[in-house]
Amino acid sequence: MKIGVPQEIKNNENRVALTPAGAGMLKAAGHDVFVQRGAGEGSGFSDDQYIQEGAVILEQAGDVWAASEMIVKVKEPLQEEFGFFRKGLLLFTYLHLAAAPELTKALVEHGVTSIAYETIQLPGGGLPLLTPMSEVAGRMAVQVGAQFLEAFYGGRGILLGGVPGVPPAEVIILGGGIVGTNAARIALGMGASVVIMERSADRMRYLDEVFNGRIRTLMSNPYNIGQAVRKADLLIGAVLIPGARAPRLVTEEMVQTMKKGAVIVDVAVDQGGSIATVDRVTTHQNPVYERYGVLHYAVANMPGAVPRTSTFALTNVTLPYAIELANKGFAGAISGNEALQRGVNTYKGHVTYRPVADAVGLPFMPLGGLLD
Repeated sequence: MKIGVPQEIKNNENRVALTPAGAGMLKAAGHDVFVQRGAGEGSGFSDDQYIQEGAVILEQAGDVWAASEMIVKVKEPLQEEFGFFRKGLLLFTYLHLAAAPELTKALVEHGVTSIAYETIQLPGGGLPLLTPMSEVAGRMAVQVGAQFLEAFYGGRGILLGGVPGVPPAEVIILGGGIVGTNAARIALGMGASVVIMERSADRMRYLDEVFNGRIRTLMSNPYNIGQAVRKADLLIGAVLIPGARAPRLVTEEMVQTMKKGAVIVDVAVDQGGSIATVDRVTTHQNPVYERYGVLHYAVANMPGAVPRTSTFALTNVTLPYAIELANKGFAGAISGNEALQRGVNTYKGHVTYRPVADAVGLPFMPLGGLLD
């Protein structure tokens, strides 16, 4: 199979879909790998490193898309990449289509077969390709929150961990999954007072055990969320429903009750956001805006700020699936891999993932009804 790796064009997105070693493994399996010139530089990989592993360097993004049967990316295609779509092309990347109706329509209209990293789901419910980036984003959420709490950036001017005789900051985390757990780990390490809000009693028991009682857990319901948000110095949105829009848990009225100079970091912004006042996506270049005296951080590609760590972590989990797709072809790979089947979002001009279809208002077609 011919596999292409174009350079990412999202604002300050310095990750790349394959490390040189990953490209080498695909080449060793008998496949051709095309990499756009400079695609790996943001993650510290030179074109020569890819060449040494057997990849072919092409000058322009269009050259890579045109030469390839499968495109492997990190982030969803942007408007200027829609022109590269064509019938039968296999696209393997993060897509987050529930919050991207125009992209979904373009994939459907062009007959692109798209597999979303974030909806590949193991039988037990695990999300193996989302997990490493959720770990990165969760840890980063506390780092950036601590930074923007500094007065220089417009925050409350408090230290996350306090000092002896001065209380620490109150960190409220909505969601006790991978993002929330990693955020709590870093916040605790920095000395903050941490509350995780979660709707699963079993998950709260797990968190209480894992953190040995060092965090507090609260049942996630409108009343408890309203009370907690009012006290928060740093509020982290860490809610995920695989493939679907994030539920809006924090209302505009709740945000109005927050302390002046408090900080919101909504990690769920790429799925539409879980906080009502997160109504725009920001960039690493201009990461925050102020609403009701509260700083809102709404960067949709947080791991792009630590591209080398993120690229290694992402390739570790995506490469086995990419090799399987290349070795067996689309139909062969999904026929024996239930997790990969769940990753298919569009196929033969149809939306094949129900939460996406429901979110963007397009008809849903079960994948099984489209397979030859």
